[in-house]
Order: sequence, then structure tokens, then C-alpha cells
Amino acid sequence: MSTTTAEIIEKAEIDSLEKEYDCFLKVEVMKVLKDLESILNKCASKYPMALPNNVFEHKSPPDVEKYVLSVPSTTPTDQVKVVVTVTGDAITHADINLKLPKLGSSKDLYQNTNIREDHPWRLQQIQDSGNHLSYAIDAFNAVENDYAFKSAKELECYLNRISSFLLKSRAALINPRKRTLEELQKNKNVKGFQPPVPSDLALSFYVQNWRLIFAVYHIITEKGVSKFNRYQAECVIPWINDVLLLLTVGLQTAQQLKDKIHVFQQYQDLQIST
Repeated sequence: MSTTTAEIIEKAEIDSLEKEYDCFLKVEVMKVLKDLESILNKCASKYPMALPNNVFEHKSPPDVEKYVLSVPSTTPTDQVKVVVTVTGDAITHADINLKLPKLGSSKDLYQNTNIREDHPWRLQQIQDSGNHLSYAIDAFNAVENDYAFKSAKELECYLNRISSFLLKSRAALINPRKRTLEELQKNKNVKGFQPPVPSDLALSFYVQNWRLIFAVYHIITEKGVSKFNRYQAECVIPWINDVLLLLTVGLQTAQQLKDKIHVFQQYQDLQIST
């Protein structure tokens, strides 16, 4: 049976695609992975403390930064005053001055307290984010630099594992865990306040996106019913903004490579290992 012109053209197209796919696996993939490695290492270098099992483990001592937190424009400036010193992933010093309105009274509630270096407030979100990034770097390094992936499936599984850790690293900074008032008051970090805060106050530091937030919950009991008023002050942490940007770029880089794999997989006649 003679081969038609259309079949000849189709075979030529398939041969061309197979060569392009082979080049993709052997050349383009290596280039993109090199870019991804650079992104991961740059992201790790932004953290103010050493991360476990990566090339920046020598970073010591951790970075020390001082921040003045500000209240929303609708809040009196003297209501919540907070100045903190952040060393690595912990608040090692804080001066906190509160002036809160008291229900049914012309007098305000005044409360001053401090965090001291001997009992720092651990920002677990930063530690969690750094740990997940470190896991992503470990997953990346599980494959040698010159390793030739044998199939699209093998490459995609490799990228998915790295991406899963990057997503967890980013989520740790973006989505702080929600806690009840009781959990806030029993938080082991609270033991570091000197003098201790009264039982009608719950205080908390946490990270959300690139901001460090200090939240105050003033618990009021009236006629046997408890409610609370919430106040907060915050500041921008520039390095967290850099980390979130690099995590996003890393995720996009991995996704673009997976998208390219899916393009090749659409051609049913293409002889590729899946």
C-alpha cells in the first residue's frame, strides 16, 4: 500500500516533535531546573536565620531588626504602642503600652508589659516556612544536576514534590492559625510577658503575608455574658515580602515546566515515555 503525501507530512511532523521533546528533556529541562535552583537558594538567603540542611546554614548569628508597630488610622495613636526587636524567628524584646477604653467608665485601662531576651516570643510561622523551604531544597537536590529524566511522569512527580513544599512554605506565612481566646491565654509564649498581663487581656503576635501583627483582645463580662474588643498594631517585614515573591516565582517556574510537559502529552502519536 502506497504512502500518501498527508501521511508523509504527518510522520515528518511527529519525527520533528519527537526530536523537540528529546531536546526538551535533555536541554531545556536542565536550564529551567538551574533557574529553579537559583530561585530556591536566593529565597533561603532572605531568611534572617539559618535554615536546616542548605547552603546558607552558616548564617550566624541571626539577623536583628527593630520595628515600630503602628495602629490603623481610625485608632488613637496612644491606644496601642509597640516596639519590638526581632532576632531571626523570635521577638527577643518588646515594649508594649496599652490604653484601652473601659465599658461604662470614664477611666481607661492602662497596661504596660515587656518581652525580654531570656524568654522570647517564638514566631513559629517563620520557622515552619523556613523548614518547608528547606524540604523543597532537599527534594530538589535529591536528583543530580546532570541527571537525565527518563520520562515525563518522572519529571512531573519530581516537580510536584518540590511545589508541594513551596506551597506549604508560602501558606505558613499567609495563613496564620486561628486560635480561641483560651488558646491565646494559654500560649507558652505568654509566660514571657513581664509583668504578666491580667486575665481580661489576651495578647498575640503573628505573621500574615509580609506583616507582623500584634493583636489585643480585651475581654469584657457584662451580666454574665463575655464579649471582647479587638485592637491591633502592625508593621511591614520587608524580607518576608521578598520570600513570598520568590516562592511565587519558584512555583510559577515549576508550573510552566509542567505545562510544557502537558503540551507534548496532547499528541497521541508522539512516542514519549509517560
